[in-house]
Amino acid sequence: MGREGRGKLQDFWTSLKKTGKGILMMDYDGTLAPIDAHRKQAFPFPGVRERVRKITRSPDCRLVIVSGRWTTELVGLLDLDPVPEIWGCHGMERLHPDGLLETGDLHEQEILGLVEADRWAISEGLKEISEKKPGCVALHYECDETLGPELKERARKTWARIARNRGLDVHEFHGGIELRPPGYDKGNVVNTLLSESEGDPVAVFLGDGLSDEDAFRAIKGRGLGILVSQEWRPTEAQAWLKPPGQLLDFLDTWSEICGGEN
Repeated sequence: MGREGRGKLQDFWTSLKKTGKGILMMDYDGTLAPIDAHRKQAFPFPGVRERVRKITRSPDCRLVIVSGRWTTELVGLLDLDPVPEIWGCHGMERLHPDGLLETGDLHEQEILGLVEADRWAISEGLKEISEKKPGCVALHYECDETLGPELKERARKTWARIARNRGLDVHEFHGGIELRPPGYDKGNVVNTLLSESEGDPVAVFLGDGLSDEDAFRAIKGRGLGILVSQEWRPTEAQAWLKPPGQLLDFLDTWSEICGGEN
């Protein structure tokens, strides 16, 4: 991390110490857990679960997981008690700490488009790497090393055509593509969370992938976006942490300031 990034992180800690209250928003895959082609085995980095549990119990911190995964998957992978607030499927699902689950609405044409995309994937022999989630479908290229560039390009073009015809958006992510309705992205989740927050808490979003760029843009000027990655890359984030070591240090510092409970 360059001098400017270190300075912004130090300013962030100074602000958090002054207020003692913060909202900590974090992606899951690639941020709290390593990227794993076996998605159901992508457990948190060692030490993350204990630190997140401690922060979740802090009365002065609102901790929120914001992910493209299903909320049910995240609950199982995190294995936390209490369960934190989780926004899944890029905001299509919202699981409150009290267990209440809210889901977004889809228009008929959007539903038809998702069904069409899923059927196309099955017809092309891509069922094993296709994932159906609430409000979106995805193709996980990284799960099949034999998948050739021609089929990937055909998938991209076919899903782009379906998206245009059905009012959907195509998004690239680490190792694949995803089709979902407009308006559901991590930037809108950040906007909603910040609009709900009282007392002007210090806000931060930690993420690693392309889908996190929406969140980095949304939080700019109202908090700090932090890229969590082994290597720096062009990003809208303003600071950089290398996992897992620097990530764990960040969570420890947050806990010390905001009084996370054991």
